[in-house]
Amino acid sequence: MGVARATRLLILSAAAGNMNPDVEAKLRALFADHLIIPFDEKRDFQELITPRAHVVIAGGDGSVGFVIRKLADTQHPIGIISLGTFNNFALALGLPAAIDEQVRIIRKGVPRRITVGRVNGTVFLEACAIGLFGEAIALGQDMKDLEYGRLADDLANVVAAKPFRYQLEGDLEGDGMAMSLVFTNTPSFGAGLPVGKATPAEPYLEFAIHAGSTRADIAARAVASALLMKHKEEGKGTVSRFQKLSVRTAPRVRVYADNVLVGRTPATITAEVSAVKVILP
Repeated sequence: MGVARATRLLILSAAAGNMNPDVEAKLRALFADHLIIPFDEKRDFQELITPRAHVVIAGGDGSVGFVIRKLADTQHPIGIISLGTFNNFALALGLPAAIDEQVRIIRKGVPRRITVGRVNGTVFLEACAIGLFGEAIALGQDMKDLEYGRLADDLANVVAAKPFRYQLEGDLEGDGMAMSLVFTNTPSFGAGLPVGKATPAEPYLEFAIHAGSTRADIAARAVASALLMKHKEEGKGTVSRFQKLSVRTAPRVRVYADNVLVGRTPATITAEVSAVKVILP
């Protein structure tokens, strides 16, 4: 006889910036009717749950993104308790900062279809970055995660990044030279860097034409983030909305889905309007 699968699951990320023993104890008490497991990228948590089980992820952008990518194109409603340093995706969804309010939404809210991006088959929540901006995000993520073994390679990739020629086909047509191409689903990306105005509530992504155009631009966006201005940026750069784009570059350059390296160009980026259901007010 097989083991019964859970209909409710809570995943706790101990590495989230605002997770501590008191918060964990509170969540364990509030979700005592759930199966509770630690976040572990190597564990197939879907083996533990029924096909339509409610899944709650308590963590930062990294663990939230991992769980949502795993559950894309499934029937699982997903609840988010944002405990990270930046919480780009939760902020873009309009979720409140207070844990009690987030729990209330999970208990009383409604699963709603939202938009996520997909690049060459890989789901992203915040942005697809091609070129310099993606290299900088990877470097920042490894610094944040203290992945010192990869820092030298990351830094070398940032320093070595050079302009490339690009061609766009699909909902947007064009070509030119760039250091970065950034396709966004949230107003901020990575370590809170401002990139556009798109939100997952809208059925499209944005092409942030000037995001990461130079190393100085990335530094300026980092300063804006540090000053908590990431959601107040007005009139900087140009954005264009789209649902499907194909990108070719010469030479071929690295492509990132959020902070995950997914290969090199060419790339096809799409707005997936019904791939994920998140519990919202």
